[in-house]
Amino acid sequence: MPKLAFIGAGRMASAIVDGLIAQKAYEPNDIGCFTASGNSAAGLARRTGIRHCFTLDSCLEDASIVVIAFKPQHLASADPRLATLTSGKLVLSVLAAKTLARLRTSFPEARAIVRSMPNTPAAIGAGITGWCSDIPLNADDRMLLIRLLRAIGSEMEVPEKQIDALMAVSGCGPAFVFEFTAALREAGVAVGLERDQAQRLAVETVLGSGRLMARTQAEPEMLRNQVTSPNGTTFAGLQVMAARDFRGTILATVMAAKARSEELSRDA
Repeated sequence: MPKLAFIGAGRMASAIVDGLIAQKAYEPNDIGCFTASGNSAAGLARRTGIRHCFTLDSCLEDASIVVIAFKPQHLASADPRLATLTSGKLVLSVLAAKTLARLRTSFPEARAIVRSMPNTPAAIGAGITGWCSDIPLNADDRMLLIRLLRAIGSEMEVPEKQIDALMAVSGCGPAFVFEFTAALREAGVAVGLERDQAQRLAVETVLGSGRLMARTQAEPEMLRNQVTSPNGTTFAGLQVMAARDFRGTILATVMAAKARSEELSRDA
């Protein structure tokens, strides 16, 4: 198995490392991590057993795949030696709003560059990661990439022109779901439940509904209709959502997120 190097040790790097080790996709000793300060890399190494690399050279020298996982704003000031140290390697970026063209300027000699957009459920192996590459991946690289991304959930290849839309749906989507869940909890309190009761009911309802959609692969409208009796309680609630243009609100929310992603990509 080719060696794997992480440049950066934040939440997404930690989530990927946890997933890879849990699924036995990599042995801890086959994963190295480097950060400029060394503090977060040392902490990740202590927790997971991966190698803490004290220099960039030692982290990358035997790595075939390099995961760029530092903060996006640090790309401009990243060590310029990355340009040559990533020569011939597969570079996987999890940096938001950094286009393939921009990444290629920082890693000009990489054998291929993959731009990816994970989401926060990746931390428990339940994420979905959208990705695209600047050149078609060979069979071996595609297999390695998919194995890596599936360690933190599922993956979906999309054209780069769809990355901003994907970001707005799956990248930002968890926050929208969390906000809906909080609203459902607060509504429960308002109609007479204790807060801890409402919290549990809201969370378990969202969790169970997601599982049901995933397991049945049914259209959500079909599952909604199965719960909705004519002139019943669910129908009464849905009528209010329709009157308040709930779907229009979600559309506007996603469109705003997409527009901001496009803006950040242009400025990157």
